[in-house]
Amino acid sequence: MDVKDEDRSEESRKNHIKYYESLTKTISDIRDEEKLETNPVIKNHLEKRIEAMEKDKLRIKEMFPDITDD
Repeated sequence: MDVKDEDRSEESRKNHIKYYESLTKTISDIRDEEKLETNPVIKNHLEKRIEAMEKDKLRIKEMFPDITDD
């Protein structure tokens, strides 16, 4: 399996910041939806989606440690 080098250019940084911010917003929206949900299967699905997005945020944070949650 080929491993691709991470692009740490300024353009990549800007794109990752936008994506990071969109993930933060999406996670917040899903948490709001999760509070209203009563079906345990759907709640579990929403939590798994949040976990996956949090992992992606962590990956971005490792690439660009100066990114902050504002």
